[in-house]
Amino acid sequence: MSSSNTILVTGADLAPQALALLEGFEMVYAGKTPTEDDLVALCRAHDPVAIVVRYGKVSAAIMDAAPSLQVISKHGSGTDTIDKVAAKARGIEVVAAAGANAAAVAEQALALMLACAKSVVMLDARMRGGHWDKATHKSLELHRRTVGLVGLGAIGQRFARMADAMGMRVLGFDPFAKDLPDWIAPATLEDIWRESDVISLHCPLTDDNRNLLDARTLSRCKRGVIVVNTARGGLVDEGALLEAIESGQVRSAGLDSFAVEPMTAGHPFQQEARIVLSPHIGGVTGDAYVNMGMAAARNLMAVLERRAATAEH
Repeated sequence: MSSSNTILVTGADLAPQALALLEGFEMVYAGKTPTEDDLVALCRAHDPVAIVVRYGKVSAAIMDAAPSLQVISKHGSGTDTIDKVAAKARGIEVVAAAGANAAAVAEQALALMLACAKSVVMLDARMRGGHWDKATHKSLELHRRTVGLVGLGAIGQRFARMADAMGMRVLGFDPFAKDLPDWIAPATLEDIWRESDVISLHCPLTDDNRNLLDARTLSRCKRGVIVVNTARGGLVDEGALLEAIESGQVRSAGLDSFAVEPMTAGHPFQQEARIVLSPHIGGVTGDAYVNMGMAAARNLMAVLERRAATAEH
């Protein structure tokens, strides 16, 4: 086994501030759309000690191609693109930059909620088409409405504070959250489906919560609910959501993540005016890019330094 000095980035770049923290390592970049074969080939060629995950998935085959690999560091908070079971079996640590993009994603969730409630995109298109809908259009007022949050990590709690500042009642479900602030009322999922005027998802994707919002749960919601998802596309059954929007059960949806990314031409969401779409850019701001890069670098270094210290004793 080599004493590798290489770090593989599954992307085309890393913030200069992050690279400064990784000075002394040889950096290898996989580009913006790396396939499993690309990453296996790069691992075989360079045998990295660490991988910084930006795009694509990190599978067992990729890990096996890098015998010196000690740590996989996510450039962001969601680790569902990393085979954590395979990593654990090989003694490879998986770390995430939790909270580094919290402000960016919470702001995107707020933007999507407002766009849905105020019909921002649709009215813009109508005006460009020569219409003036003042006499016929009514937007939804969010003041005193209830927003239900699923997931109360750094992003969920920040979004909750914004909603509270707007005069909304905030319900939150998260079995792992402790010491919640006053403005979040703890709730069950059933409470959230039954009472929310807006539902916003802020939880990681797991085997247990895949298709959390499906035909069954959507049917339990208030008629005319707004759905916002800036977390993971797999949390929503896309076919069921489309049907619920067409039937009026869901008023509108603001979506920043999708079951398959990137979205391909001809996806039915593209023809539905009541869905506001963004290309999974909630966490993509100039500030978040620096914050996530630095957090990924620090997390990676912490693992390597701890392991080096343990090996010396």
